This record gives sequence, C-alpha cells and structure tokens, in this order.
Amino acid sequence: MIRVLLADDHPLVRQGLRAVFATTTDIEVAGEAGDGPEAVRSTVRLSPDVVVMDLQLPGLHGTEATRQILDRKPGTTVLVLTMFEDDDTVFAAMQAGATGYLVKGADGADIIAAVRAAAAGQPVFGAALAGRLRRWFAAPPQRDTPFPQLTERELQILDRLAAGMSNTEIGRQLHLSAKTIANNVSTILTKLRVSQRTQAIVQAREAGLGRLGQRTDPGP
Repeated sequence: MIRVLLADDHPLVRQGLRAVFATTTDIEVAGEAGDGPEAVRSTVRLSPDVVVMDLQLPGLHGTEATRQILDRKPGTTVLVLTMFEDDDTVFAAMQAGATGYLVKGADGADIIAAVRAAAAGQPVFGAALAGRLRRWFAAPPQRDTPFPQLTERELQILDRLAAGMSNTEIGRQLHLSAKTIANNVSTILTKLRVSQRTQAIVQAREAGLGRLGQRTDPGP
C-alpha cells in the first residue's frame, strides 16, 4: 500500500485527489496539509511514502517545504502538483529534491500513475516538461551575472536583500506584494542551497551584490 500525504491549501483540490485515489486498491491517503509548515509536520508525524505537493502554499513555499521534508525524512518522495509550469519553477522544485512534477489539470489516471512511479523511485514529468528539461540540460542558459540559476527578478530581490532591505521595502520598490517577495525569497534560498536568509545575504555580498538595491526611504 502506498501512503500519500496531500499538501494543498484548497480543500476542493484535496477532496478531488482523495476521490481519485479512492478508485485504487494500492494507494491510501494518510493525511492532509493546508499550508507549508503543516506539510512538514505531518510528513514527520505520518511518514507517508509520497507527498503530493502544491508549490504556492501559505506559511512556507512548496519548494522550501520540500527541502525541509527531505532533510528530515530523506526516505520520502515528493511529487509536485501545481498550476505553475515555467522553467524557473520546475527547476527550483527539482533542486529542492522533488522526484516528479505534474501540472494541475492532469487526469486522474496520470496522477495515479505518477504516484506509483514516484513511490518506486522513478522520476515523473509530463511530456511537455520532459522535453523542456532535455533541451535545458542539452544547452543550459549562460549568463555573465552572478548566480545564473536565478531569474532576473530573483536576482533583483537578492540584490536588495543584500542591501539590507525588508520584504515590505523590496515589494514597495519593485511594485510587488510582500507575500510575492516572501515566495521568491524561499525559491532563492532553495536555489542557493541555504536554509537561512542571512546565509543568502552573505553569498550575495561576497558576489558583489547589495550595491544596486537602495532603500526607498531613509529608514532608521
């Protein structure tokens, strides 16, 4: 029996997944989580075989939740099921340790097959994502800037982190919400393979960042 934890902040999505898995005889839902911290706690407590993970979770972004889960329960497999399929989101999830990646909208048979494959330790990607991954690894993007794994937006945010700005200040300067900045910061930490904001700031300053991002108000 494959034991699954559902991590998604939408109850209807979790209900739909429960209904999908109820049609099988080898997959059972061991528990549910509605936010990132709860996903980590529930995984530690319940020891599921597979965590079906949404990325846009409140409290803790799914990429960071994935990293923490695999740090604390390395035998767990994380299968990402999310609305987002841009390259940066896909690669951030893979760097965090996710075994598979499916886009919401996949039919029930594909989700069941993905969970079975993930439980067996096999990488899982939709056909379109697999093609993009092959192209990316065949010719990874080259940039002459520090931290080529970061997007331009993430590099802007990291630069401002290194300048000592808060999420609110960065959001005000870049015209983004503080929640959006927080999600980006979680992704940045995952891509830099650090667990704390201060560690990312040290790396950024060593790379010469922190000079472009300036406070929009005098501050204390």
